[in-house]
Amino acid sequence: MRRGAPPRVLAVAGSDSGGGAGIQADLKTMLALGVHGMSVVTAVTAQNSLGVQGAWELPAEAVRAQYRSVVDDIGVQAVKTGMLASAGLVEAVADLLAGTDAPVVVDPVGVSKHGDSLLAASALEAVRRELLPAATVATPNLDEVTRLTGVCVQSEDDLPRAADAVLAFGPRWALIKGGHLAGDAVDLLTDGTETHWLRAPRHDNRHTHGTGCTLASAVAAELARGRDVPQAAAAAKAYVTGAIAAGFPLGGGIGPVDHAWQRRRAGC
Repeated sequence: MRRGAPPRVLAVAGSDSGGGAGIQADLKTMLALGVHGMSVVTAVTAQNSLGVQGAWELPAEAVRAQYRSVVDDIGVQAVKTGMLASAGLVEAVADLLAGTDAPVVVDPVGVSKHGDSLLAASALEAVRRELLPAATVATPNLDEVTRLTGVCVQSEDDLPRAADAVLAFGPRWALIKGGHLAGDAVDLLTDGTETHWLRAPRHDNRHTHGTGCTLASAVAAELARGRDVPQAAAAAKAYVTGAIAAGFPLGGGIGPVDHAWQRRRAGC
């Protein structure tokens, strides 16, 4: 029997040549969670376990053409954005999102796992003004919160203030990732009224490349499958926690999380 297509999710992000983050992580996550992943490549990076050796953004015209090609023919049930590099790309993508009737997960990528800048300082205002208002869920880490809002998170008690500062820019929900804090890995999800604390044990594993991309893509995949935002965030948190626990060494630096951890655990 011919079966129908699975839910479709579009990742708008940069390419990671090492396969641990970016578009590559997005598509692996989507496959693992049972949705059909599609891509709009915004930039190409030369990247490995040691860092980012180079990055080249694509013209806005190329980004718009990829997006329209996919959305106008295939359609989407959710969109996830990652590395957008410049104000011009941020504005182009925000304009495309405004005409798309699907939930949007915005991962406001600022720096790589190794500390390499992936977003021009001049693009921050475009992210605040154009991109965050288009988000169903925004998923900044603590460094990105500080760059976008000026709020410095030093403990779990600071997370609500950080979330309020992000929500002030217009996303419906803020998922503040507190993975860099001491203790358990705790994230805060809120829409300003409803609040959910997402906790998981911290795994002693340095191979965590791609965690942010993976979490945002997992949220988008779960939204495309029909879950509401709190359900999607909780399921995504569980998935990425397992992927971190199973992260493996690759090259001479920080290896990736294991997007196929559920399959390997099942012995497939």
